[in-house]
Amino acid sequence: MLKILLCVVSTAVLSLLCHSLIAAESMTIPRISAEPTLADFAGMEPNSALALSMSKVEGFIQRQPDDGEPASQHTEVYLGYDQERIYAIFLAFDTQPNLIRANLSSRENIDGDDRVGLTIDTFNDQRTALSFHSTPLGIQWDARWTEGNSFRGGFDTTFEAVWDSEGELTEQGYMVRMAVPMRSLRFPDTGEQLWRIQLGRNIPRLSEFSYWPAYSLDIEGRLNQTALLTGIQDVSPGNNSQFIPFLFARDVDALDRNAAGGPRFDTSTEQDVGLDAKFVFNDSMVLDLTLNPDFSQVESDQPQVTVNERFEVQFPERRPFFVENADFFATTSTLVFTRRIVDPEGGLRFTGRSGNYGFGAILINDEAPGLNRAAGDPLRGEKANIGILRGFRDISDQSRVGFLISDRELGDGYNRVASVDGRFKLNDNWITEMQFTGTESEPHAGGESTRGYQRNIQVNRVGRTLNTHSHFVDTSTDFRTELGFQRRDSRSDTTGIHNRVGLTFYPEAFNINSWSTTVMDFYLNDTKGTRIYHSLAPQFNLNFDTTGFGFQYSDFTEILRPQDFPGVVSTTRYDYDNWRVSFSDSTLESIEFRASYLSGNTLNLVPAIGSLPTVEDTTRVTADLIWRPIDRLRIANTYFYTEVETKNGGSKVFSNEILRSNWNYQFTRELSLRFIAQYEETEAGPLTRLESEKNLNFDLLLRYVINPWSAFYVGYNSNQSNFEIVEMEGERELIVINDLRQDGDQFFVKISYLFQR
Repeated sequence: MLKILLCVVSTAVLSLLCHSLIAAESMTIPRISAEPTLADFAGMEPNSALALSMSKVEGFIQRQPDDGEPASQHTEVYLGYDQERIYAIFLAFDTQPNLIRANLSSRENIDGDDRVGLTIDTFNDQRTALSFHSTPLGIQWDARWTEGNSFRGGFDTTFEAVWDSEGELTEQGYMVRMAVPMRSLRFPDTGEQLWRIQLGRNIPRLSEFSYWPAYSLDIEGRLNQTALLTGIQDVSPGNNSQFIPFLFARDVDALDRNAAGGPRFDTSTEQDVGLDAKFVFNDSMVLDLTLNPDFSQVESDQPQVTVNERFEVQFPERRPFFVENADFFATTSTLVFTRRIVDPEGGLRFTGRSGNYGFGAILINDEAPGLNRAAGDPLRGEKANIGILRGFRDISDQSRVGFLISDRELGDGYNRVASVDGRFKLNDNWITEMQFTGTESEPHAGGESTRGYQRNIQVNRVGRTLNTHSHFVDTSTDFRTELGFQRRDSRSDTTGIHNRVGLTFYPEAFNINSWSTTVMDFYLNDTKGTRIYHSLAPQFNLNFDTTGFGFQYSDFTEILRPQDFPGVVSTTRYDYDNWRVSFSDSTLESIEFRASYLSGNTLNLVPAIGSLPTVEDTTRVTADLIWRPIDRLRIANTYFYTEVETKNGGSKVFSNEILRSNWNYQFTRELSLRFIAQYEETEAGPLTRLESEKNLNFDLLLRYVINPWSAFYVGYNSNQSNFEIVEMEGERELIVINDLRQDGDQFFVKISYLFQR
């Protein structure tokens, strides 16, 4: 392994010394004398002196479906700036304007609609950027883009900015105006700025993504293919400050299953007031402060299947306090997963950049570990104190080295993590990422401290035809990261590698956009060398303009050791396989549909008490349907069905069914009404330890959203499950019945407002 590591490092160093940039396109943006409006471009052309003074960009190039070809529809973009904002006017011409997809929807729910986008790398570091998109009706979507394969890699939509947009459909296509305040950006404190810019357009009916400058599939990376933007001078977001007070109140009537004397209903009223504050200074330094933070989650998580899963399911972070520069703390190994911080009293974050250096720090506590503890428990009322420190330095083109340190203290125990990491761009197609982490932990109740380590190395090739991914992870038995997230391949006491090789072809015949074949090979050993997992999964995909087909066969070998499952007395091997077909279609303007069907075998990890896991037959159906019957109503439906049966007799072991329907009616861009109904049912047979359960949840929410931080919510939530409370020898007990009964409801109001100066 040491020889492989030395080879990779040597190759990285030599490549960095020899690597030269492809000449980047560039443009100069002018300072304009007034704020442009769509009226300055009436008739889809500049018709005022102000409009004519702006820089014009055209000549968009396709990335998909025909990489390198001119865009099928003409697009012009006019750019300018003043002391307070940067402006972009998009003129999106279309030879079939009646086919443009534009719906009045809530912010960020713009999937399936035509859109245009502006991406800005304000530090010219080719590593992170802010992206602002709009539909033909001016509905906004924004995100932070991060190069790499970390948890935050790609588009991170938890980023929320305050900016203006408006759109208008015309007989020739549509127009969009964007105005992004300088105070919503972060950039160096210099008199003359050197940024990078990318402009994009998506036409969903053609599955077409086109960009200026060209953003090719044949080159790894996005921001290294952007254009240099010059001309911006003497601007600053200023030493501005933002204050977001909030008020949250609710009435709850819910079943307390753990009440003294047995389950009972409790009614409670809660009022909460808090403050989030942000202070920006030196243009690129940000201090975030939260007091009694608003970590209530108005937006619900999407459903995921968790029955018969060995490993934890990962949900995204949505809470505002952790959003600013969240990618700073992202590394190949997920050492900072902020949803581990459940219920803090207060905290602060400091993030920023200076030249080639970036840094971040978080100090916060968490009340959750000490809540609901029994009297006499030493952790009753205790809070976890958390500190995180991150630093990095950019080297060469899109390469970076950094470190991360975290400390979580609870009672007399602690968990400390220290890591060094690096991302090295070898050439236009090859990159490697490395991370080496050490941990030290001590139980809160006393005992010996333990130390662990993890080595995480990957080498990737990205190209138009050939894509590869090779990833080695070695994690010791005593590795602990209480603030992180460990997947199957990164959990303690494992060492292994997974390889993926993909070939993609773009035939010109038969109206096929592309077809691809991929093979994934994944194996894991424990640190003693015993094989504990292996999978081999070849896959084939076929894509047309608005339709896709996929087929995958997977062969698994899973080994359970005595420490993996109660009752296993010796290492036991299980072999099983399954196949899956998938289909997606967005041909119709009003309907998007995705579905998959899986059949074969699976490992039953929830056998009856006293029994061991067995390989059984399984079927899984998943389906997603988005229907827009009118341009103001969006109905998103999700369906999961999983069934496990015995291989020989065909008797049902268990089935799990989830059905969710999300209805959103948009009265105006600001005002909407959302209704969610979700039903989940588990039917358990005698061969599983699961119990038959039913759950029905209704969620009604009225929203008035001025911007991401100024909003008013009124909501009602009701939940039902299959239970009944009975008296047994003077004690109340909960029993399972077939009928649904209400086990809780709540009514809540939430108000927040952004003050800036």
